[in-house]
Amino acid sequence: MAEPEFDDEKPARGLPVWVWVLLVLVVVLPGACVGIGLLATLVMPSVIQKTFDAETMRAKADVLIIENALDQYAIENQGNYPADLDVLLVEDEHGLAFLDGGEDALLDPWGNRYLYEPPGDEIPRPRVTSLGADGLPGGEGKDRDIDTEKIRNGDF
Repeated sequence: MAEPEFDDEKPARGLPVWVWVLLVLVVVLPGACVGIGLLATLVMPSVIQKTFDAETMRAKADVLIIENALDQYAIENQGNYPADLDVLLVEDEHGLAFLDGGEDALLDPWGNRYLYEPPGDEIPRPRVTSLGADGLPGGEGKDRDIDTEKIRNGDF
């Protein structure tokens, strides 16, 4: 049985290959790009919001972890809290520190250093604060301050 002959210049529908290539380039490809663009405009706001939510939740967790490290420090130092957070990173003779992660453990998700106020007359418990994404006091949404007092009071 003889094999059918194929013409490379004309596919089965009878149009030259260059017409099919042009059709794909002019109609299909731009249509796909528009579709992908529309999909991206619908999906991206949600993805961006989830990223901000994740950063906020990480900052909240970090604040609580630092507070726990401060409490552990106070337990081992006759109830005295440190003057600053850096002491939590100092390793003892066994190579253990109150807070793991080095200097990065003291940075919030936006790269700003966590603030610390030791307990005193006006503050009965240590206060650890992230100033949010903008790094400035106050703010709303992702710029909202996150601190131990707000977390304890259920405000966050």
